Amino acid sequence: MKIKSTKFKDLKIIKSPIFKDRRGYFREAFKSNFFSKDKFVFTCVSSSKQNVLRGLHLQTKFAQGKYLTVLKGEIYDVVIDLRIKSKNFCKHFSIKLSDRNGISLYIPPGFAHGFVGLKKENIISYHCTNYRSKRHEIGLLWDDKNIKINWPTKNPIISSKDKRNISLKDYLKKYG
Repeated sequence: MKIKSTKFKDLKIIKSPIFKDRRGYFREAFKSNFFSKDKFVFTCVSSSKQNVLRGLHLQTKFAQGKYLTVLKGEIYDVVIDLRIKSKNFCKHFSIKLSDRNGISLYIPPGFAHGFVGLKKENIISYHCTNYRSKRHEIGLLWDDKNIKINWPTKNPIISSKDKRNISLKDYLKKYG
């Protein structure tokens, strides 16, 4: 496994070799010794169909670091840096993660996160550094004009909860 830094402090891309043969493939998806300062406390798995957009989620308290890897399919993954003292404050980063490219992403606490499924079936594993706090969950609008994300779909499938997400401007008024 190789770790690559991004221009966003502590946001890391992790590349794993994939060993394929006629039976299928083998890939090391996670190694805890790569994250000595982070303690992952639980793992979630989500399944999303093509064009399902989830996010952009964050917790206002008990922020979570997340390690994402795609077990099946491909996603367009987006994070927004909401750490007030960051030089990349309110900027976003995007990357394609898939079961074929062997790329995982470590997202430190303080980022909003979302993705859209690009294949018929997309299964994602998240290792998280903090438990979910339903009371402190919020989301930013996926199509916020101030964030300017170039999503690879124009008509995503969005949950009723995510349709009620707030603008970046409203987030900054309340939490910034």
